[in-house]
Amino acid sequence: MVAQRTKSKRKRSDPRTSKRAPLGRRIAMYSVATLVLAAIGYAAWLWWDMRSWRPDEAAFPEQGAIIASGTSDVRFETIRALGGAFVYLELVGATQEPDERFAARLQAARRADLQVGMLHVFDPCLRADPQSSRFTRMVPRNADYLPPAIALSATAESCAVAVSDAAVESELMTLINQIELHAGKPVVLKISQEFEARHNLATAIERDLWLERDRAKPNYAGRPWLLWSANSQLVTDAAEEPIEWVVIQK
Repeated sequence: MVAQRTKSKRKRSDPRTSKRAPLGRRIAMYSVATLVLAAIGYAAWLWWDMRSWRPDEAAFPEQGAIIASGTSDVRFETIRALGGAFVYLELVGATQEPDERFAARLQAARRADLQVGMLHVFDPCLRADPQSSRFTRMVPRNADYLPPAIALSATAESCAVAVSDAAVESELMTLINQIELHAGKPVVLKISQEFEARHNLATAIERDLWLERDRAKPNYAGRPWLLWSANSQLVTDAAEEPIEWVVIQK
């Protein structure tokens, strides 16, 4: 009896008989861990690469940038040196404080021999009139400017007071007409994938399109685009903050 107990005790403590996952399961676990590490490594490489990535100039010879409202001092000569031929200066919504540096940026960009356009950020919660009023007050009439663009990204879901999709589309059309009357040129619609999924306006409004997608060409509009925001976070010496890099379709 004592011998049996000793044998049993030895059996339980023998490392060769300790509980281990089956070989096939261990191999599967190692494979999953390897894939996870590879995915993390690729994501890190992609993040680092995207800091400086721009589309090939041979495929897209006309390139430029968006200068967001509130960006600190911008060296437009550096944008020019990077191969940029144009910039779009962002105009924030009518409920926000206007950018005090806008006029100075406009003059500096033109001194750097860059073509300049204006990008109005559409607010689906507001009527068209106060939005177009902000645009006409800040943007002087000048035939040399690029066609104005309207950024469509926010949807009415964020509005404090409910706004129907029909009302959003109606006010947008009014805003388009008002801005075009002031600028003397058709607008370009910069449509995000989220906004397009909600409103399906890319094929409903006959204006040139400006789509967004980091690195890969966008295809969510259902028809060809004119401008492409190819890198939303390009790190350059042109500004302390990353800038959005844009190319024009041939």
